[in-house]
Amino acid sequence: MKKFDILTPIGLVLGFAMIMLGIISSSGIAGSLYFIDITSIFIVIGGTLGALLVNFNLQEIKSMPRVMRVAFSREDTKLSNLIETFVRLSDRARREGLLSLEAELEDVEDKFIKKGVLLAVDGVEPEVINDIMNAEISAMEERHIKGRTLLEKAGEYAPAWGMAGTLIGLVLMLKNLDDPSSLGPNMAIAILTTLYGVLLANLVFLPMASKLANKTEQEVFFKQIIIEGVIGVQSGQNPKLLEEKLSAFLSTEERKKQGIEEIEVPEGMEEKVQ
Repeated sequence: MKKFDILTPIGLVLGFAMIMLGIISSSGIAGSLYFIDITSIFIVIGGTLGALLVNFNLQEIKSMPRVMRVAFSREDTKLSNLIETFVRLSDRARREGLLSLEAELEDVEDKFIKKGVLLAVDGVEPEVINDIMNAEISAMEERHIKGRTLLEKAGEYAPAWGMAGTLIGLVLMLKNLDDPSSLGPNMAIAILTTLYGVLLANLVFLPMASKLANKTEQEVFFKQIIIEGVIGVQSGQNPKLLEEKLSAFLSTEERKKQGIEEIEVPEGMEEKVQ
């Protein structure tokens, strides 16, 4: 279940607020208006967008707002709940058989779990289940990388276009050295475009891309645990052993919170416990 990730807007607001506070504290509210330059904004945003249009196709560009929205959401999935789900499925499968799990899946929201369990119910070999589900993970990673690359490239292009705006401003300034009144506006273009490019790259595009990469890693981690759980359920593994196996993915603190104690199974006894 997706929830709003409040840390992203807090980070953006905090970053811009600290910058504005620094500007206002040194130049006052009236002086902060000097840091707004429409020409510089057009150069950075227009140049960055133009570079993205050259680099990507129209369909990928259209997906950029959707990709950025992902940085404002989070999956409300707890590893302990995931383990409880597979312990419950394993217990029912041992008592009533794998076919009984179809009814149990009505209460499961995760489509990846449903797919794996249904494959198990259909009698698909564990190796095949592993291959199918890992192929889906790989496809998901590729989709996420493509979306994330948009932000990473925008983060590369924005400072470059800021520098281009700086060069434009310097050229205009040098060509009009005989007109002192034009030096200030041209210098503003020269400096502010670099500032805008750096801010967009290092406060918006690159942090969002990094956050999406972290989300992908976390999702892959959870899906790998799901694969282990599905194969454990299909093989008729003892629920207690399956719980212990999946709990290896929990941190020590989480294990203590769940009251999970480590159990040692003597070598050669695992099959008997099952």
